Amino acid sequence: MENESKGMWLGLAGVAIFSLTLPFTRLAVADLHPALVAFGRAVVAGCFAIVLLRYRKAPRPVGQQWRALAITALGVVVGFPLLSSMAMRQVPAAHGAVVLGILPLATALFGALRFGERPSNGFWLAAVAGSGIVIVFALMQGGGGLQEADLALFAAVLAAAMGYAEGGRLSQTMGGQQVICWALVLSLPVLLPVTLWLGWTYGVRASPQAWLGFAYVSLFSMFIGFFFWYKGLALGGIARVGQMQLLQPFMTLIGAAVIVGEKWQMSHFLFALLVISVVMLGRRTAVRRLA
Repeated sequence: MENESKGMWLGLAGVAIFSLTLPFTRLAVADLHPALVAFGRAVVAGCFAIVLLRYRKAPRPVGQQWRALAITALGVVVGFPLLSSMAMRQVPAAHGAVVLGILPLATALFGALRFGERPSNGFWLAAVAGSGIVIVFALMQGGGGLQEADLALFAAVLAAAMGYAEGGRLSQTMGGQQVICWALVLSLPVLLPVTLWLGWTYGVRASPQAWLGFAYVSLFSMFIGFFFWYKGLALGGIARVGQMQLLQPFMTLIGAAVIVGEKWQMSHFLFALLVISVVMLGRRTAVRRLA
């Protein structure tokens, strides 16, 4: 299998794992403080990261790799979890899913501006069309307007896109597992005391459903999902594999219906077909990658 095709499949596996993040986050923040959920999941994942790094006897990052890891951690370990957890206290997971639909375009933009990837005009048309579809969907679901929590979600998009692009690029030299593991370990000295203080201040008494949600976002959303995602970005390119995220809102809608009982409508399915079509068109366009 060609690296690009393998990258697309790995990216799809990562998206499938990430697609359940908002529904499970909504379960967790129903009883736990949003900041505790955001930082606590990074602490739990960081503990697993230490074990994995020691087991694999992974070499320490060197030079500019530390800087790239810090940017990655700021985006996907701190920024996105905190902002999305705050939003899930105010809006349904289905609403958050469609707003995050612009994440593929943001990821492609960061890849182009930061690392010199040069997608063709056809690729940009497909990316803009796909993002436009999900924005229209969000406006329809919101009664023609965006809610206050959307500001947090848009900021979460920027944070995730930055972390995805930086981590995806770094994965070409370090490997996807090491990138997310070292990003988590780098964050641990700061997030561990903050998490302990949040738990002491706001309490950790919660329902089994809330702890189930916390367990998923800690082990899968914050850890295992990145193994697939960063490896896919490294093999297939940030811009192209990032377009697989266009499928994430509609996977999340299904997850929201199953996990938290949010309503599934036929319009969701129709919009999903439109987005899948755009992804397939974008898959056929050219993306020039620098060595």
